[in-house]
Amino acid sequence: MADRRMLGRARQRYSRVMQTLRARRAGPERQMRLSRGWARPARLLITVFGVADLLGTGILLLPVSRSDPEAASFIDALFTSTSALFVVGLTVVDTGAYWSPFGEVVILCLIQAGGLGIMTLASLLGTVVIRRFGLRMQLNVQTETRAPYVGEVRGIVGRITATSLACEAIVALILIPRMWLVHDIAAPTALYSGMFHAVSAFNNAGLSLYSDSMTRFADDPVILIPVAMATILGGLGFPVLLELRRHLTAPRRWTLHTKLTVHTTALLFVGGMVVVTALEWTNPATLGEMGWADKVLAGSFHGIMPRSGGFNVIDVGAMRDPTLLAVIMLMFVGGGSGGTAGGIKVATFAVIWLVVWAEIRGHPHVHAYGRRLSSSAIRQALSLTFLTMTVVVVVTVILLIITPFGMTSVLFEVVSASGVVGLSTGITADLPDSAQLFLVVLMFAGRIGPITFASALALRERTRRYDLAEARPIIG
Repeated sequence: MADRRMLGRARQRYSRVMQTLRARRAGPERQMRLSRGWARPARLLITVFGVADLLGTGILLLPVSRSDPEAASFIDALFTSTSALFVVGLTVVDTGAYWSPFGEVVILCLIQAGGLGIMTLASLLGTVVIRRFGLRMQLNVQTETRAPYVGEVRGIVGRITATSLACEAIVALILIPRMWLVHDIAAPTALYSGMFHAVSAFNNAGLSLYSDSMTRFADDPVILIPVAMATILGGLGFPVLLELRRHLTAPRRWTLHTKLTVHTTALLFVGGMVVVTALEWTNPATLGEMGWADKVLAGSFHGIMPRSGGFNVIDVGAMRDPTLLAVIMLMFVGGGSGGTAGGIKVATFAVIWLVVWAEIRGHPHVHAYGRRLSSSAIRQALSLTFLTMTVVVVVTVILLIITPFGMTSVLFEVVSASGVVGLSTGITADLPDSAQLFLVVLMFAGRIGPITFASALALRERTRRYDLAEARPIIG
């Protein structure tokens, strides 16, 4: 049996090598057709999530989904379905009060499907990107990731599903007895609530059954720490989680992507926790009235949640302006690639800072952990960041025109939607329908856009046969 498996794997490798060689012999026209093939997975990704969003909206429009006899309005159903499916967390209604148990289960299913689907499709698109390159590039990727072979779709889907369900089950097993025995929540309610919040936390959805989110647990580390850890793990991304599972105690064997993601994530988490706690320490509307231990716990929790978590234990709208600005910056960066977090991603943020550092030191190339970053990765990071900033600015200007709210609150909501975070200053439900529709489009684009755009840039890359004479404009 083992010999047959080895023979089957050898045949698969031989088939991939021959396909690559045939593609190389096919000439430039074949390569150009392959480079245009990125549109197919991009269209598929948009179509699948668009249909799922409309299906979720249709189910939430049913009278059985409402806690009241009246059916939900279209904008409420669409906004809630989009927020759940794309694991954002922004809401225009009170989830626990507005929706019936059936509607809450629908929302839970949308969160689970969205989280698994996003990680799976992001990983599969990564596989498509890898297999787009030639044999040499594929061998380099295999060496870098220490994988036996590239492109095992069934294995990717299976490992993502198993990892997600295992993490959610562990968190639920901690939350359920704590809610039941300590917070006097009835056993069936605690069972349901623990499962709901575990799924919402790992998938970085930030949706809660309680109108005050996690505020009632603000002084309970047994609740908040598992929720925060689930948020961190879900936001790291499946490629990093898989590698940490294999080489957790051997950091030297980590790939460049894992090193960039883990180290940058740790720095941003520590920085966020320190900044939020320090700036809100004396604010009577947030941390000021708490004991020092609860201040540290709540402040640290809120230093983690802007990375796409979305839960809150204090009133975000009552935070000071410097804190809100720091949170906006954290939300813009987001979490890891191939995971449930949004934003431009920490690896992108790390690449940009490495470019700046190399320029300051006068180095012609960008290096990190003994490797030289490719020029294509640098261009993709800069392009993605610039386009995201442009979208945020344009939508912010539009909402400032059509709504009566101030600059800070509007910018906060826009970045929260585009970064699929879910934190809010409290104005989302008070926005007019037109502004809420803008946020729906922004949530869709913020989740699907970076994945498809990064894949498109990689898949369209091709070697140019000639180059033009070099010229240098005046910079600065």
